[in-house]
Amino acid sequence: MSGRLDGKTCLITGAGRGIGAAIAQRLAADGADVTVVDLNGEAAERVAAGLDGRGLGIGADVSDRAAVADAIAKTVERFGRLDVIFNNAGISQTKPLLEATEDEFMKIQRVNGLGVLIGTQEAAKQFIAQGGGGKIVNTHSMAGKQGFPLFAAYCYSKFGVVALTQAAARGLAEHGITVNAFGPGVVQTELWEQLDSEFREHRLTERPGQALEEFGEGILLGRLSKPQDLAGVASFLASKDSDYMTGQAIQVDGGMVLD
Repeated sequence: MSGRLDGKTCLITGAGRGIGAAIAQRLAADGADVTVVDLNGEAAERVAAGLDGRGLGIGADVSDRAAVADAIAKTVERFGRLDVIFNNAGISQTKPLLEATEDEFMKIQRVNGLGVLIGTQEAAKQFIAQGGGGKIVNTHSMAGKQGFPLFAAYCYSKFGVVALTQAAARGLAEHGITVNAFGPGVVQTELWEQLDSEFREHRLTERPGQALEEFGEGILLGRLSKPQDLAGVASFLASKDSDYMTGQAIQVDGGMVLD
């Protein structure tokens, strides 16, 4: 599209579908080489194959440090360097507050919290080793700004992503590394299809799509989000246009949460 990312190499976790896949497509269109990382390696390779020769697909668990380090090493081997990492991988679950279990809580933290920490640390090591700074972009959520009782563990993890973003921005600025985050709202993806189904399983709603509709009633712009709605902001955060911005958590939710 714009060529604003010519010569840049970006790595995106959780990019085998949904928001991550849309970001991968936009960054490649804007000139970047893109490593698509997903727990589902086949999905990662499919998305990468559609990036006109600019993609590399890798299967990896973001909570496994060795796997993340290996994905970064393969990226550098293929494209020569790493300029931007998107810590986008995340999971959620619909569960009434008093029914949430310790195992379910910790499973979400390992992906949504620990995965962001590991991705931040391993990317920062590569940025420092190669010189020239770098960019770290994290996906938080409207659930990183407001707590919801049906998603307590998820909200906890996403508030943590905002905290990690601020801490890393302060800790890595001396190396020329910026750290920012963006927060989707209700996005029409496979994840929300899962959550919508779980609403019905808990008898909180009666029909498919009802949970999305009800959560989306307060969106000021009057519609649910699509993954492509996040891609432009992602491209901006990966580009030099955001060089003087760090430690920020931007909402991209159509006007659900007003800071």
